[in-house]
Amino acid sequence: MRFLIAGSSGFLGTALREHLTGAGHDVVRLVRGEAKGPGESAWDPYAGRLDAAQVEQADVVVNLAGRPLMGNPHSGTYRRDLRESRVRTTAVLAEAIAASGRKPAFLAQNGTAYYGDRGDEILTEDAATAPGSILTDVTREWQDATLPASDAGARVCILRTGPVLHRSGGAMAPLLLLFKSGLAGRLGGGQQYFPISSLEDWVRATVFLATNDASSGPYNMVAPEPPTNAEFTRALGKALGRPTVIPVPGPLIRLAAGPLAPELLGSLRTVPAKLQDEGFTFHHPGVDAIIRAALQD
Repeated sequence: MRFLIAGSSGFLGTALREHLTGAGHDVVRLVRGEAKGPGESAWDPYAGRLDAAQVEQADVVVNLAGRPLMGNPHSGTYRRDLRESRVRTTAVLAEAIAASGRKPAFLAQNGTAYYGDRGDEILTEDAATAPGSILTDVTREWQDATLPASDAGARVCILRTGPVLHRSGGAMAPLLLLFKSGLAGRLGGGQQYFPISSLEDWVRATVFLATNDASSGPYNMVAPEPPTNAEFTRALGKALGRPTVIPVPGPLIRLAAGPLAPELLGSLRTVPAKLQDEGFTFHHPGVDAIIRAALQD
């Protein structure tokens, strides 16, 4: 199959690209700036520039583009870039798919923040959105940006992704520094659910959706047994042989994280109901297995 991938140089994009290439698929990377070979195609989503021929030739278009969450949450520029880097890239690709003749499948990255803070409620893909953080608002616009593709008849999968853990990057890298220092502890009360997945399972699930013509709509790209923050903290501390006795008070988190504080203190008991119903099996269903996989080289 031929994959056209935006955001292919990031943590998730690199892992997906390497997996697809190793499996014999043809991968073309959408890159900002000059393309350096047949495996790259230049685009500028903010100017609406994209080689329509690359979309026409693709079997699957994947958008993983978006600025990292790390940054100053109090900055208006940060919040604007957080939105634009996700919504604009998705819209440009969706419109190109809608204008194409072949209508390749579209796998569009998104986030579990879509659901908002929901406490102990079990959240399948059918759960409605609710008030949350600025990321909740972004995920709604991010999802709506795919509509030109689905309205035109293309198969669209929305990847509602939580933190994907592996020592090679993503959320795990700063966590390892904190935990190895011995200064880590639960966030707030620690009873908030924290939907996570291993990098291996996230890549496998993405490929499953890309190659399954019956898959469409939103998918929770998280493990089936979401831990609470306290459970995750204890498990990672145990795996690293480090204490986790210093809790971070909720008011301090709200002061430091500002509008992103709900991402740390909110509760998302999100489960991958559709993936499991369609026959996908997780290699790392719970927190201990995810952490073991995340710490492997």
